[in-house]
Amino acid sequence: MPIKFAAVGIDHRHIYDQIVHMRAVGGAFAGWWTEGTPGTLDGFLKRFPEAERVVDRRRIMEDPSIDLILIAAVNADRAALAIEAMEHGKDVMVDKPGCTTLDQLASIREMADRTGRIWSVNFSERFQVPAVSKAAELVAQGAIGRVVQTLGLGPHRLNKATRPDWFFQRARYGGVLCDIASHQIDQFLTFTGAEAAEIAMARAENFANPETPELEDFGEISLRAPDASGYIRVDWHTPDALPTWGDGRLFLLGTEGAIELRKYCELGQSGRSDNLYLVNGARCEYIDARDATLPYFENLARDIQDGTETAMSRTHPFAVTELALRAQALADKTRRDAGPS
Repeated sequence: MPIKFAAVGIDHRHIYDQIVHMRAVGGAFAGWWTEGTPGTLDGFLKRFPEAERVVDRRRIMEDPSIDLILIAAVNADRAALAIEAMEHGKDVMVDKPGCTTLDQLASIREMADRTGRIWSVNFSERFQVPAVSKAAELVAQGAIGRVVQTLGLGPHRLNKATRPDWFFQRARYGGVLCDIASHQIDQFLTFTGAEAAEIAMARAENFANPETPELEDFGEISLRAPDASGYIRVDWHTPDALPTWGDGRLFLLGTEGAIELRKYCELGQSGRSDNLYLVNGARCEYIDARDATLPYFENLARDIQDGTETAMSRTHPFAVTELALRAQALADKTRRDAGPS
């Protein structure tokens, strides 16, 4: 029997893809609730005109037929909604970041442990990118040996004029490392197989947007695990001439080869996404990975029905989120200790 899901909080455009992908694997969209009139509302209504908006979200939370709650509320509000959903017996898929403070994370963990419900973070730069699925397949086949280092680049276009006020309020969006660097931390843990890591360095700055002083437009992290290391750079500096929102890249160094992913574009070649480059002892080639599958959504639906952990382990989103939050805290402390420049 297909799962039934609802959306609670639509403040980020990622909610569109969350709904589309869950529908594509047979999920039934039962309705939605959000606070006020976020900037995403018009686009949401155009995409899902038949879906019912619920005035009182308790109607969703207390409906025993709803299995899964999708959340893309304001970053700082996601934890409370996820906890409420799990308390009502629902599994949860939340947009990243799953929360914005370590206290929130502890409360989510306590509720997930107590109820046995799923708290899954949709790390879209892995789960919605065919090239990353193909890379995971190649790594699992041993194409580059054991991954010992990852280099993840996550540039984003700021689109400042269209961003909501909360995007520029530190307490509400959580900081650049808490937010977008969570993608690269997820990929580091996934590809290296590390279950935890040490944050060797973290930095977050506002280099080019003095009129919005609480925004951080640049961040970097160095991660160290017993058998691997990783470097992450994220920013809001994508130039206007780039044909997409960011030239996201992932480099995987293995003991027997290497993979480079140019996820969203190939500079100078219009329309080429999901570019994968592989080199090892026998192969040196380009792979068009646009047709690779996106198994996360189908796996999550199966996990909800069967009580399995095929989309991700129960511990993985907590490990990723904790590292992102601790990196953010270290960057904050480093900046405070340095004082005014």
